[in-house]
Amino acid sequence: MTPKKKKVEKSRLHPRNKNREKYDLSALINCNPELKKHIIPNRSGGDSIDFSNPLSVKVLNRALLNHYYGIGSWEFPDKNLCPPIPGRADYIHHIADILAENNFGKIPTGQNVICLDVGLGASCIYPIVGVTEYDWTFIGSDIDPKAIESAQNIIDANASMKNRIECRLQKNSKDVFYGIVSKEEKIELTICNPPFHASIEDAQKGSRRKVKNLSGKNVKSPKLNFSGIASELICEGGENQFIQNMIRESQDFSKNCYWFSTLVSKQSNLKGIYRLLENSAATQIKMVPMGTGNKSSRIVAWTFLSLAEQIEWRRTRWEIQQ
Repeated sequence: MTPKKKKVEKSRLHPRNKNREKYDLSALINCNPELKKHIIPNRSGGDSIDFSNPLSVKVLNRALLNHYYGIGSWEFPDKNLCPPIPGRADYIHHIADILAENNFGKIPTGQNVICLDVGLGASCIYPIVGVTEYDWTFIGSDIDPKAIESAQNIIDANASMKNRIECRLQKNSKDVFYGIVSKEEKIELTICNPPFHASIEDAQKGSRRKVKNLSGKNVKSPKLNFSGIASELICEGGENQFIQNMIRESQDFSKNCYWFSTLVSKQSNLKGIYRLLENSAATQIKMVPMGTGNKSSRIVAWTFLSLAEQIEWRRTRWEIQQ
């Protein structure tokens, strides 16, 4: 009797991440036959995907979303950011764990749990994962009207997403929560994958490194390997300035939201972020390491609620669902 092959797991991913096991390319091709055209041999002679090709990544993502999340239609312009699904799912699972820490170890689920995705993007990826995994309700904000339109088209094309995600246009590119969150709203979570680069030159440098790591090739003017337009990848002052602005604004919404959070890609930015949070009257600050492949990142989360306010939040918003 031939022993079953042990499933290979990506150990750096969250234990609940559906993408933790090595991709079953046969099953994924059944979900999206177009994927077959993007299969290439890897260094060991097995089948793989050309991760340096944005179109290949997009086709793979369509298959993953169909196979694991029941998404039948995921269409948006090729110029927009095409996110790697495993890393996006990891953020949702880790932030769910932070909520569970404030709820006797049980993750709050259901439509009364509201999450704001700052920088929704054309792909609508974080809400898709959050609605599917935890039945949460989402608000998605973006400064790009075309991204909002694209995300809304994805929502409308998938019955499981309808009436679960509300898209809101941020009319002032310098604001994060102003113009999006009303003073009466209560939101359990905010999440954000902030623009990483301070300039197009920085973006090109980062893309050259990615392409070299993924394909071993030196390319002078590569396509960003997960695509992306300027508003998704670049902002004045880069990641650090964007997050600092977010922290300052979050103080004015301190009673509206339980946990604010953001991804921080550059470890060198952490010191300044912690310093600002410590000076902003945050009552708790958490840092959760994350990693996919060769890339390391982390979530930084903070709340301004006192212990008494946290207990009252849980009693009035979560216990009614249990």
